[in-house]
Amino acid sequence: MAHIVQYVIVRGDLLTKLSWPVGALVAQACHASTAVIHLFYQEEHTQEYLKDLDNMHKVILEAPDEKSLLALHAKLTESSVDHKLWVEQPEDFPTCLAVRPYPKAEVQKHFKKFKLYKGPEVVGKVKEGEEVKK
Repeated sequence: MAHIVQYVIVRGDLLTKLSWPVGALVAQACHASTAVIHLFYQEEHTQEYLKDLDNMHKVILEAPDEKSLLALHAKLTESSVDHKLWVEQPEDFPTCLAVRPYPKAEVQKHFKKFKLYKGPEVVGKVKEGEEVKK
C-alpha cells in the first residue's frame, strides 16, 4: 500500500509581515484541510486516508508570500492535482492551500521548493529577567 499524505501549505508572511495571530493561521490551515477532504471525499485515496484516523500523515509547508502560494495553485491546477486554495472571505485574501490525500510519490515533486513550516522565532520569558529563544 502506498504511503498516503496530505500536504498543507501556509503563507509564512501572514505572521511575520502582516502580524496575524498564530491561532488565525492555524484556523486557515484547518479550513483548507477540511474543505479539500469534503470536496474530494469520494476519492479512493481520501477514503483510505480516513480509514485510520490515528495515523493520518500531514506535511505542513511554508509559502513565503501570496505570490508563491498563487504560483503553486496554478502549477497544481495545470498538473491536475486536486487541491483547495483557501481564500478568506469577505476579504478575498488567499491564505493557504491543501491538497487532497495522495500517495506521497505522486505529488511530492510539486513541493520540493517549499520548506517545512516552523513558524516565527519564539521568544519567551522563563524566569523574571531571563529570556530564552527557541
